[in-house]
Amino acid sequence: MDKKFWQGKKILITGGDGFMGSHLTEKLLQLGADVSILTKPLIDSNEAILKNLDHIKNSIKILNSSISENDCITHIIKSKPQIIFHLAAIAYVNYSFDHPFETIQANYQGTLNVLQASMNLDVERVVITSSSEVYGSAQKEAIDEDHPINPTSPYAASKAAADRTCFSFWKTYGLPIGIIRPFNTYGPRHTYDVIPKFIRLALKNEPLTICGTGKQSRDFTYVDDMIDAFLIMGSHEKAVGEAVNFGTGKHVTINDLVNKIIKISQSKSKIVYIEKRLAEVERLTCDCTKAKKLFDWEAKISIDEGLKRNIEWFRKFDRQ
Repeated sequence: MDKKFWQGKKILITGGDGFMGSHLTEKLLQLGADVSILTKPLIDSNEAILKNLDHIKNSIKILNSSISENDCITHIIKSKPQIIFHLAAIAYVNYSFDHPFETIQANYQGTLNVLQASMNLDVERVVITSSSEVYGSAQKEAIDEDHPINPTSPYAASKAAADRTCFSFWKTYGLPIGIIRPFNTYGPRHTYDVIPKFIRLALKNEPLTICGTGKQSRDFTYVDDMIDAFLIMGSHEKAVGEAVNFGTGKHVTINDLVNKIIKISQSKSKIVYIEKRLAEVERLTCDCTKAKKLFDWEAKISIDEGLKRNIEWFRKFDRQ
């Protein structure tokens, strides 16, 4: 990584206080960038909700606006970023089942707002966060970027629509866009989804509930590896106009995941099986060939090491 590239660079991160956004914010500050984040304001207040960045809030500029509201366009333009990382989203698949319109509004309209703002700026790069969920159920062992896009949930559909709209803005207007498709990412500050849910319960020795057979599998990538991927997409010349998968290239079944968490945490939790989840994708494994070919990128942290680090973080910092 060329550290000099980021020194003094004006960066805007939407969703900059979220799980991945906060890690990206910290990393860019360490690299010497001038970082602004866009985050939701409190109700009836001009103060921002800073979920994970209170310890560095005086080192960043904070823009208060909901990503799905048109006033965020003005905020983005006024901040005059050279590089935009768009991470703001409703990112929980289960939530989208009961809140499809809210999810699509945030994820699709929010992306359109970022594109509209970018069209009025002299940006060097706009990195759009897509998702492995856009592919739906895998039709082959590992999913590459040529795999059909067949989203199976409202969340996945919103990300697929945003993904392809961003590609069209590159093709039509020459907007310097790079699209990152992260596979399941986990690590400190991730408070929802399967890994943090199971860790929290395991540390309390409470039952761990698996939907379906537990044979469904995912490609779990530790957050440090994924932040490196974001930095590459924001700086590498070959990222423009590309949609790129990032993951470990290895799948882990939910059954194996649960047993690893129980073992590493030395939990006494029991495993309980219930009905299969709606719109369940049976397998998501990343084909990382393109990321390796374009950028020589590959994940470095194994699932066992990542879970160990994550469990240690929960023991020290989680208060739920």
